[in-house]
Formats: sequence, C-alpha cells, structure tokens
Amino acid sequence: MKPVSEDSKIAQEAFRLAEVIKDAYIRNDRSTIERNSAKDGYKEIIEVRKSFDSAELTFTPRWVEIEGTTVHLHVAWNGTWIVKGQRTEDRGLAVFVMEGNPLKLVKVLRENPFKQPE
Repeated sequence: MKPVSEDSKIAQEAFRLAEVIKDAYIRNDRSTIERNSAKDGYKEIIEVRKSFDSAELTFTPRWVEIEGTTVHLHVAWNGTWIVKGQRTEDRGLAVFVMEGNPLKLVKVLRENPFKQPE
C-alpha cells in the first residue's frame, strides 16, 4: 500500500471540516461553527443564516485546489429546509475557502448553502 500523499490528507481534512460545519449549521451550534472558522468565515455563515425548523444538507466534493496554505474545496450541495411547515429545496455549487493548520473556513464563494432558504 502506498502512503497517502500530503495533498490527499489536506483534501480529506477539508471535506471533514465542511461536514463538521454543515452539521453544526443544521443544529444551529454556533460554538462549533466558530471553533472551525476564521472570524470572517464565522460571520459569513451566521450573518446569512435564516431560521428554519429543520434542514437536510448533503455535500458532494467535486474537486480541491491547494495553493500553499489555502485550500479551495468545491462542493455540489443539495438542501431541504422546513420553515413553518413549508418545504424549500435548493441546490448549488459552493467553494469553501480554508486556510491554516488545522484548516479553518475563511469564506464561502458562489452559492452559499448556509444562506438558504430564500
């Protein structure tokens, strides 16, 4: 078995981080989001988050770009939100920008899944 490359480890860490933040978003667990985000990344999620009764969100990683200490994780996402009995579905492509060691979310580009439902 060949050893896992450094880029592969970073890509796995990036996807794990995206999952942790997604689960915390669904539970409205702000402290977990804050712990796993840079200050701007945290604000970007909390300021756009709308209230909902329940949500389901799935992320499918498309590709990862690693430049120095910055990671761009491209994910396709599907979401379902229930607000006052009303069901909203949406999907999109987001780019999570992460930096540091361990990685932290810095910002979300393109279609931010944490901004739903509109």
